Amino acid sequence: MISDKDKQLLSKKDISIDKVSSQLEQFKSGFPFSKLIKAATISDGIIAVHDDKKADFVNIYNDAIKNDLAPCKFVPASGAATRMFKSLFEYIQNVDLQASKFDEEPYKTFNDRLSDFAFYNDLKTLLDSNINLDNIDATALHSIISQLLQADGLDYGKLPKGLLKFHANGEKAVTPFEEHLRETAGYSLNNKRNGKVHYTVSPEHHEKFEALLSDVKQKYESKYNTKFDVSFSYQKPSTDTIAANPDNTPFRTENDELLFRPGGHGALIENLNDLKDDIIFIKNIDNVVPEHLQADTIEYKKILAGLLLSKRETIHGILNNLEDKRTIKEGIQAGIQFLKDELQIDTSQLSVDDLAKTKQFIHERLNRPIRVCGMVKNEGEPGGGPFWVEQSDGSVTLQVVEGAQIDPSDSAQQDILNNSTHFNPVDLVCFVKDYKGQKFNLLDYIDHNTGFISEKTQNGKELKALELPGLWNGAMANWLTFFVEVPITTFNPVKTVMDLLRPQHQPQ
Repeated sequence: MISDKDKQLLSKKDISIDKVSSQLEQFKSGFPFSKLIKAATISDGIIAVHDDKKADFVNIYNDAIKNDLAPCKFVPASGAATRMFKSLFEYIQNVDLQASKFDEEPYKTFNDRLSDFAFYNDLKTLLDSNINLDNIDATALHSIISQLLQADGLDYGKLPKGLLKFHANGEKAVTPFEEHLRETAGYSLNNKRNGKVHYTVSPEHHEKFEALLSDVKQKYESKYNTKFDVSFSYQKPSTDTIAANPDNTPFRTENDELLFRPGGHGALIENLNDLKDDIIFIKNIDNVVPEHLQADTIEYKKILAGLLLSKRETIHGILNNLEDKRTIKEGIQAGIQFLKDELQIDTSQLSVDDLAKTKQFIHERLNRPIRVCGMVKNEGEPGGGPFWVEQSDGSVTLQVVEGAQIDPSDSAQQDILNNSTHFNPVDLVCFVKDYKGQKFNLLDYIDHNTGFISEKTQNGKELKALELPGLWNGAMANWLTFFVEVPITTFNPVKTVMDLLRPQHQPQ
């Protein structure tokens, strides 16, 4: 039963009653598992760019930049870093842990290498002068971690990763927010040397991001001879999803209010859809390295973008030929070949003798947003993988699939999952305009059957939460997709605080 009070909340969040009803039905029906046909591998869904071709793709991209191609980097940066410090939170919240695990990992290494963290100098200024940093005992460690994580200290436990000190740079420590600016200067400048970056942030941290930008912008613009165009957006309240009780009825708070939760990173397809740029690079906020290690990242961003532009030229050429009576047969022949060779689409029923039907089929299949996704060899890191997946209409397409989307009781599907050779490091380049230069409505290309339902708690009460189709999963399921192998050196995420001690996050 939806009360007047509920209707006011829905109106404030711009969520319709029909959408709430649909989400509650989704809790009942669940989401279907993905149906894997096979893992995408080199030469069967994943492109390996040979050394003699790298310069060609880099030049394609560089030439496009000179000819007014407008690039933008899109960085999801709203998530808090809470999970990054999970083990440290456990230490200060557990007296037994402090007594028995002080000399064990990861705390021993955290102690021994405390000065190697980029935030060390900031932390040191907050610590009691009685703490001997050369001989840290269990009590001192509790104080150090508390000052690092809690609000009366650096407050790292609640800040987003983008605002944390990740890398030391001489006397100055550098945040991921800044590293993305420096990367942008390497590959995302247009012919006027403008570098455009868009960060999605949470409202409560927006002011801090703006302050940091104000502090560093002029310095980096001078250093890289560029002008940065930086913008921010929030995850829209209308993309929040209703929480449900275990019996699939609406979950209500102690104040008898409906509970809504953020819809996950898939909600950011709305933010991405609002951008007006030609080509958009997407990368997670924590996947950065210090400047002296950025060469591989910059080179491969250009390679991915050049390959995308090459595919776009072919696709748009086919679609333009379909529009002209003089070239329609040429377009159909090229279209059939492209669908068959590049996308593994069954074209056996298509014929140049049935122009109208074949033209419509090719146009529908190729007139879509395009994405090129970097894929890294699987070395045990978590993340979705590249697969050939059967869609609800029987077609087979390339998709990024998470383990949670695979039926755990289906041994054949699990075998495909476990034998995959690559995984997705969230390294995408997208082209979002059609062959006539008009921007696609990205919301038209979502597969709404690829969301997640998870179990959570709120003040000790169990609830079910619904996550929207992931940004690079179901939210882009109906795009034209190409996977490209990229080196592991381009993937350096910081999932835990201890990752900052890896060589790729340490000074030169």
